[in-house]
Amino acid sequence: MKILNITDKNGKEIYLTLERLKHIQKHPHMHDPIENIKETIRNPTTIRCENNINYFYKEFKHMNSSEKYLMVSVKYLNGNGFIITSFFTNKLTGEKWKTE
Repeated sequence: MKILNITDKNGKEIYLTLERLKHIQKHPHMHDPIENIKETIRNPTTIRCENNINYFYKEFKHMNSSEKYLMVSVKYLNGNGFIITSFFTNKLTGEKWKTE
């Protein structure tokens, strides 16, 4: 069941399912992630690619831990994307695609 539809920075539609949200909420600092995920998809600090998956990163400087980057991984099929997972990290992975 889709619970969120959002347009990414490049104009592509992305959705989040309830099943994926429940998975995401198991990660530290992700108990209420929807607004941060939206912000990261709409206005990422950088986007990286690896194995047909885009990794959207947004730096959240207010985080008390060393993991200040929210990563949202998105897989695109038939022009539409779906969120696989999201969590805070201290490193960026994948090939650099676009930097703001």
